[in-house]
Amino acid sequence: MSKTIKNSFNKNLTYEKMLKAYERALKNKASKKDVLKFNVDLETNLWNIINELKKGTYKMGKYKTFKIYEPKERLIKSLPFKDRIVQQWYIYEFIKPYFMKRFIIDTFACIDNRGTHSAVNRVQEYMRYMQKEYKKYYILKCDIKGFFYNIDKNILFKIMLDVIIDRKLLNLTKLFIFDEEEKGIPIGNYTSQYFANIYLNILDHYVKEKLKIKYYVRYMDDFIIFTDTKEKALNVMKAIKSFLNKKLKLELNKKSKYYPNKLGINFCGYIVYETHKLLRKGSKIQIKKRIKVWNKLSNKNMLNEHRMLLEWNSFMAHASHANSYKFISKIYNKIDRNDFLKHWYVINL
Repeated sequence: MSKTIKNSFNKNLTYEKMLKAYERALKNKASKKDVLKFNVDLETNLWNIINELKKGTYKMGKYKTFKIYEPKERLIKSLPFKDRIVQQWYIYEFIKPYFMKRFIIDTFACIDNRGTHSAVNRVQEYMRYMQKEYKKYYILKCDIKGFFYNIDKNILFKIMLDVIIDRKLLNLTKLFIFDEEEKGIPIGNYTSQYFANIYLNILDHYVKEKLKIKYYVRYMDDFIIFTDTKEKALNVMKAIKSFLNKKLKLELNKKSKYYPNKLGINFCGYIVYETHKLLRKGSKIQIKKRIKVWNKLSNKNMLNEHRMLLEWNSFMAHASHANSYKFISKIYNKIDRNDFLKHWYVINL
């Protein structure tokens, strides 16, 4: 496959590929009003998208905004269903085939078969290597201040220019990047998570190729570096601060720090040590709150057992990757209607 994207836009603009993009966008959204409206004349609507893209008349719709509060308050922006189809097509046909191969093996967000659990396992693997080699070592844990909100659009577009030559694809990329936001990219767009990863891929290569860091793991804007000495950790942190500011116009969060390995690593929902993984305190607090809610609803005969089961299963899917048997046993016995959960509980413990 070519290193650059040229003469590919119209070739990939077929009904079959747009239909597959529609099917991906449809996942978990089949009952939404704008989806039902789109489905009334599905074939015509898909052909309209194709023709608009081909003629260069496609325009993005208006965002719907809402806030989420877990793990922290964030403003989420959501595009109409039509635009989500276009973004699915764009990512699947161009970004994944041409940009993913540029990523290092130690970045994990938005990559097939490389999720949070893979990132945590890699971190633990590197901790074990460091302990075997040095016994005591230092951990540099960093994240980016207001990452999505502070991505520089012009820098991002220049990065995309290095790969995209196709004029129509470049125009669509420009449309996605230079939306209504003055600065940064909106959390919630399907393209945003990929643009964000592409943006920090520049940092990944700097850390690996210029700083020669052997053990480095990144999950979106959270990244871990292992060094054998405190002095090296300090020097690496200074170098990264300078690089981020000069090349990407980003800053490290004030919480970024380096410390000895005996303290473990709070990363991707777990506290990670060389020998074991624990659930993060926030995860424990959250499931305890949910149990209190379930019990109150149960006492009022208002409990939705199906929803409770889904929430419990989601927690167990996360907890099963940690050394959490005692904690799960304790909270399980506090659930009034745990008879609905027993099957899951027995299998997974």
